Amino acid sequence: MSYAGDITPLEAWKMLTDNPDAVLVDVRTDAEWRFVGVPDLSSLGRDVLYIEWNRSNGQHNDRFLAELQDKLPAAESERPVVFLCRSGNRSIGAAEVATEAGIGPSYNVLDGFEGQLDAQGHRGDTGWRAVGLPWKQG
Repeated sequence: MSYAGDITPLEAWKMLTDNPDAVLVDVRTDAEWRFVGVPDLSSLGRDVLYIEWNRSNGQHNDRFLAELQDKLPAAESERPVVFLCRSGNRSIGAAEVATEAGIGPSYNVLDGFEGQLDAQGHRGDTGWRAVGLPWKQG
């Protein structure tokens, strides 16, 4: 594993709550943010960073790292960066790229925002939203 590790949505929330320098980066597409919903960090007095890993057309965002470096607030020391996607797959790539660039420690949120597919092919039993963490419609 070339990044700091995989954490559950509840572990991510605890990290964000306990460490004011920790940052949440949602790497889903603009369409997912608008139509599915987004994490809500307003109770922590912070905002989520939104940077597409892949564009809505499926093409990889070649500017991902540059956008991440531009949007990350300045830090005086290492800062945890938590990456979130739909199900915890795309965010692995984002955490790996960030780690290679010296950003982090970088973490992947297992099950992402919507969770894994269940036996019926539906999402929603696991993930950020399903475990009751704050979110809002995009």
